[in-house]
Amino acid sequence: MAGQILLWILAVVAVLRAGPADCVKSAQVPPVKRNSMQGPVERFAASVVASSLAESFTLPADVAKVRLQLQNTQVAAKSARYNGMLHCMYTTAKEEGIGALFKGLNPALIRQVSYTGISMMLYEPVRNAIVPKDGEATFVHRLLAGGIAGGIGIAIMNPTEVVKTQIQSSKEGILTMSQVVSRVWATDGLAGFWAGVAPNVARTFLVQAAELGTYDHVKNFFVSQKVLPDGPLAHLASSGVAGFVSALTSTPADVIKTRLMNQAGRAHNYNGIWHALSSTVREEGFTALYKGFVPVFWRKLFWCSIFFVTYEQVRAAVNPAQHGKEEL
Repeated sequence: MAGQILLWILAVVAVLRAGPADCVKSAQVPPVKRNSMQGPVERFAASVVASSLAESFTLPADVAKVRLQLQNTQVAAKSARYNGMLHCMYTTAKEEGIGALFKGLNPALIRQVSYTGISMMLYEPVRNAIVPKDGEATFVHRLLAGGIAGGIGIAIMNPTEVVKTQIQSSKEGILTMSQVVSRVWATDGLAGFWAGVAPNVARTFLVQAAELGTYDHVKNFFVSQKVLPDGPLAHLASSGVAGFVSALTSTPADVIKTRLMNQAGRAHNYNGIWHALSSTVREEGFTALYKGFVPVFWRKLFWCSIFFVTYEQVRAAVNPAQHGKEEL
């Protein structure tokens, strides 16, 4: 968490030091038209840099989230292994070493670079395709575009999510990617790598709709209404709103996704998404669907802030002439 807080502080300091001349790029962002789109290579390059940085800084919170979501408090009763995000992170580091907080970093980076790159490349074309000819992009258009782009990306990259989840949940040493791949292949075959793909796509649709759609819409509102100038401060504020909305809407699907993915290559406790959902609610109560909400929220808050601020700055550096004329 110290690294994440430090990054926020540095970002705020940079904004304060920049001054009005550097922060004010465009007082008004024109509405997005149907033919508004930047180059896919530029968007992909910016998303690779931004997602790699964001994923690396926030992985400890993701490890805590996975372990909290897999913890069955109904069975554990008073002997729950983890009492919350900070206790989970502290216990994990104490018992397994500080490196355990970064378990699954390799598959996490592969997943984020590939999935986020695909999503960011598809977002603008999808958004522009669903906007009526000569019309303007509404909040609903942005939500749908973000969800569709993210759903396609994560469906393709689901195997990396399965590997990451199992490495992060392991408490006995550090599993390698090859060990997880071999076990899943031997037990469940190719289908095992798409375990939990349905809730994963549902969760990603909600996440991407909330993150891309909300960020795009909120940033446009801040800038067009002159609440904030188009610059790092507007990007940070929009990221915070997007992160909260994302965590609130996606956590239940995230819990089910995590549990289904963790059983790939092992004994199955759930027969599918609906069985996992009903069993979780019946055995642990409705609130179990929000297990890990705190790390999900904090991770999303910092992840969105790091990602979108970095993404915007990389795009501005790559193509300064176009930056500020389009939304994402």
